[in-house]
Amino acid sequence: MDNKIPNMDYDADEVINEFKEKIKWPKSDEVTAVVKPSKMPLRVFISLIITAIAGGVAYYMMLPAFNIKDTQMYLFLLLLVVVFMAAFALVCRANKKIERKEYVKKKSLVPVIIAGVLVVIMAIGYVTGVTLFRAKSYSELLTISDGNFEKDFKDISYDKVPRLDAALADQQLGSLEQYKSQYVVSDNSTQINYKNTPCRVAYLQYADFFKWMNNTKNGTPAYMLIDLVSQKVTAVNCVDKFGEGIKYSPAELFNEKLIRHLRFQYPTALLDTPNFEIDDNMHPYWITAVLDKTIGLYGGTDVKGAIITDALTGKSKYYDIETVKTDKSLNWIDVVYSESLVLEQYNYHGKLQNGFWNSLIFQNDVNIASTGSGNIAMDDDVWVFTGVTSAESDSSNFGFILINQRTKEARYYKSAGATEISAQQSATDAVQNYGYQATFPILLGIDGNPTYFMSLYGDSNTVKGYAFVSLKDKTVVGTGLLDTAKSDARALNNAIESYIDALKEKGIAENVDKSNIIVDESKISGSNQNDITN
Repeated sequence: MDNKIPNMDYDADEVINEFKEKIKWPKSDEVTAVVKPSKMPLRVFISLIITAIAGGVAYYMMLPAFNIKDTQMYLFLLLLVVVFMAAFALVCRANKKIERKEYVKKKSLVPVIIAGVLVVIMAIGYVTGVTLFRAKSYSELLTISDGNFEKDFKDISYDKVPRLDAALADQQLGSLEQYKSQYVVSDNSTQINYKNTPCRVAYLQYADFFKWMNNTKNGTPAYMLIDLVSQKVTAVNCVDKFGEGIKYSPAELFNEKLIRHLRFQYPTALLDTPNFEIDDNMHPYWITAVLDKTIGLYGGTDVKGAIITDALTGKSKYYDIETVKTDKSLNWIDVVYSESLVLEQYNYHGKLQNGFWNSLIFQNDVNIASTGSGNIAMDDDVWVFTGVTSAESDSSNFGFILINQRTKEARYYKSAGATEISAQQSATDAVQNYGYQATFPILLGIDGNPTYFMSLYGDSNTVKGYAFVSLKDKTVVGTGLLDTAKSDARALNNAIESYIDALKEKGIAENVDKSNIIVDESKISGSNQNDITN
């Protein structure tokens, strides 16, 4: 055996450097030749296949409209360009051989140009629609006429207005136990007028993924309906009533998911968020506004039509907006223009009617919608209600607007007074010993006097009483509580009586005759719990 110690006289750094020299890639300026990979048609074909697969998955998830006015379409096309370039580079093994990398870079010029063109189109589309250049067009999106308060509000009786606002109604809908083991009530409900009764409807969602797997074949069996006057919640069983469940909704996955189902039917339409509604026979439908961008490529959002989709069968039909407004067979539809859209259009009108720079610097006649909005049932339609205040202050309103959510008719009423939020606070202060809160106000006319009406509720989110607050003077408050009145109807009448007394004390309405306003308690809907499902 050789017991000699091996020669250890070597430089470790030198060995490492030699290894690096063997594996390092040459730099681009060191490449002496650009090598074209073999079988290029096959490599291009494979790259296109990879792009098509990735694009199909992306389209299924993103659901862009094939419409030049949809920014999602441009993002989708840019994604396809990036995927193709990456796939082409990998198929050509550009990550392994620098000479092939240089070839791929040279051949990527066309995709880069395509991407650049898409970005330029998006930039031009945006610039041509900015309010700086198109203030007049934005201010004309909504046409506003002057309303006659006494005439328009004379048929709205305080005993037939909604006792619940959207938040409180959703709490009531969510409390139903009948389907709780498999389903939950959606957080999104729609206010409608069902046979001249203000209601909210909400669809069911699966409690979790496993409940979806177990029930999706038959769909969700029912929807929830709440009468906002009587506060009665009803589960309308579609299987019993129509022979099948709701198979198309936002609660579904894959092809039955509502927005995906609509996109496959209308690949070029700009779709708004669908609203759940029912017709006069209680049949459930989805109403989806089809949008248009009327200023530049992406500005001036408006509604050009609506898609009515049978929630049970998935069959859909498109109607242009003028047909929706004028066809009497479609009068059961209540919400085509979303609340956010009409308020956005009003704010454009209020801020930009005298030009862009005036809205920033001089602010002559600049006004905006006040904080918060509600709904009023009038003429068998649903109207968005909100106050109008100055851009600089939200301490008081100098008027209010009503906007019809089916026709976009807008009415302005000049009547200075308290904001909705301050009226809520006045009502809450009046019952502070009980710790009750007030719902968002509904505007009424009491003997021609603009009046906020609110329900009072406690920690259990149930109605505990009612309050009336004068729009002109928020210190004029009338309340009636169920604890003392012992009935819903009596509490409502107590509130209106105390409010009329307060009006007289302030000299706002000295000649009001209570007997013409107080309602027979046996006829108040909240006391007899009318069943609108019959």
